[in-house]
Amino acid sequence: MAKVVLALLGPTAIGKTRFAITLANHFKTEIISADSRQFYKEMTIGTAVPTKEELQEVKHHCIQHLSIFDHYSVAEFEQECLQILEGLFLQKEVVILVGGSGLYMDAVLYGLDRFPEVPSQIRDDLNMLFQEKGIEVLQQELEQLDPVYYQKVDIHNPHRLIRALEVCIATGKPYSSFLGKRVVKRPFKAMMLGLSADRKIVYDRINQRVEAMLERGLVEEARRLYPYRDQNALQTVGYRELFAYFDGNISLPEAITEIKKNTRRFAKRQLTWYRKNKEIIWLEFDRSPHALIERVEGLLKSSTP
Repeated sequence: MAKVVLALLGPTAIGKTRFAITLANHFKTEIISADSRQFYKEMTIGTAVPTKEELQEVKHHCIQHLSIFDHYSVAEFEQECLQILEGLFLQKEVVILVGGSGLYMDAVLYGLDRFPEVPSQIRDDLNMLFQEKGIEVLQQELEQLDPVYYQKVDIHNPHRLIRALEVCIATGKPYSSFLGKRVVKRPFKAMMLGLSADRKIVYDRINQRVEAMLERGLVEEARRLYPYRDQNALQTVGYRELFAYFDGNISLPEAITEIKKNTRRFAKRQLTWYRKNKEIIWLEFDRSPHALIERVEGLLKSSTP
């Protein structure tokens, strides 16, 4: 039987963590996180890291294994994840890969797109532009140079914006034109499983999750991280809005409203990313664990030669 990676994805707050644990228990295996927000040990509440009980129930990899001060690229994640898989497949037939970061999951399953070298001066100029005029200028520039990628990227992440812009400027071509060109043969079979729900349900679950994060101490966690707000890892929903509150630019109720709104936008971008992948097998998020396991078992059997 071929070694299999069950890649579990879906919009934020859909229930991926719990389903991943259900699958891991059933197949007596381990979980690798492909959620780039959960890599950092200083961030817990705002990134919806699995609870201590969940982490004890099943062994997880690539969760809170880095510091926000570490440089960690998607290419480094790809290599680390492949090494973990190689070790796990010595004893396991199936491994669970779970997360909402489509780029990171695709890097493991399909490999990374290759981009031309970019002169360092272009990157330096863009960083200077960001420091002097703010993120809005980068957003406007990317929308003009690559409207396709603009609709997919987290437009509040300056690192992602600068990366796309430097390629656009250096090559004279849209960043998106370099995506989807890789052809990599992996030593395992991948089955992509997506949890789906009506958009209103997803948005309601997001609002409920934000409220639960606030009850658990999200404001206090963000306040501890506020001195390090310029770190790239903290340029993300849930922290960015509270930093604006600490700066006195908005009220706490306004920050909470913005967190919910921006998380919904993030979920919308996730779904846009997933729609381009026709290999994803969609499962209803609210089916019973037993029914979901039966469905996955049936898919595995039908895919075995």
